[in-house]
Amino acid sequence: MATPIIDFHIHPIYYEKYCSSAAQWIQMRQSVPDMQAFIDKYSDPAEFARFLTENSVDYGVILAELSPVTTGICTNEYVREFCRNQEKFIPFASINPYLTERSGTAAECRRLLTEEGFRGVKLYPTYNYFYPNDRLVYPIYAVAEELGVPVMVHTGSSVFKGARLKYGDPLYLDDVAVDFPALKLVMVHSGRGLWYNTAFFLARLHENVYMEIAGLPPQKLLDYFPELERNADKIIFGSDWPGVVSIKANIDIINSLPVKAETKEKILGGNAARLLGIPVK
Repeated sequence: MATPIIDFHIHPIYYEKYCSSAAQWIQMRQSVPDMQAFIDKYSDPAEFARFLTENSVDYGVILAELSPVTTGICTNEYVREFCRNQEKFIPFASINPYLTERSGTAAECRRLLTEEGFRGVKLYPTYNYFYPNDRLVYPIYAVAEELGVPVMVHTGSSVFKGARLKYGDPLYLDDVAVDFPALKLVMVHSGRGLWYNTAFFLARLHENVYMEIAGLPPQKLLDYFPELERNADKIIFGSDWPGVVSIKANIDIINSLPVKAETKEKILGGNAARLLGIPVK
C-alpha cells in the first residue's frame, strides 16, 4: 500500500457559531461570491470527501472546536456525525477545560475517545486561555497517553480577535513531554511567527513530539526551518482549510522543495500515518 497523503488540520466549514473576526477571515480567504452557498455545499460530507479527493488528499483530520469567545463553536457532536461512514475523515475532539467540570475532564476525554469514535484531541490554549502545561489539562494528557492517541496543541500566532499569544509558546510543552513521555504530542503551526526555533528543537529533543505545519506558507518552510531534513520524521502536513483555497497547491509546493523524496513522503503522510495507525507501504 502506497503512503497516503494526510491533511492533519481541517476545520468543517459549518460552525454553530462564528465569532466575527473568524467569519470575516474565512470569507476573505475563500473570496466566494455567495458564502452561504459555499457553506451549504461543503457541509455535505460526501461533497467534502470529493473535494479532498480532487485535492489529492487520502485522509483528512476533521477538528471540532469549542472556542466561544475567539473563533467559534463546532461541536464534537457535529464532527462525529459529519465523519460518520466517511472513510476519508478522521475525527478529532475538542475539550475546553473551562466548559467541563474539572473533576470530569478525564471522564469526558475517555468518553469521546472510547465511545464516540474520536481518534485524537485538539487543545486551543490561545483561544481558551490556559498554558499548555497547566495542571487543568493534565487529565486529558493522561487519558490520551493511556489510550495511545495524539493530542494536538495550538502554538504560535493567531489573527483572530481576542486570542492571547502568550499561551502559544511551545516551550510550555516541554513540561508535558517530560511528564507524559509516551504521549503523542503535536505542536500545531510549529510555533508560527514567534517560536519556530523552539518548536524545531522540542521535536528534535523529545521522541513523541511532532511539528505540524498548517498555516505556514509551504514555500517558506526552508526559510523557517533551514535544517528541516534533520526533523524529517517529525513534521506533519496540514492545510488549515478553509484558511486555504487549494490544498493541492500546498501539496504541490511541498513536492517541489529541494529536499529528498523520502522527506516529502514523510511530511505529506508517512509521519501522520504512523501516529494514526494507518498502514503504509
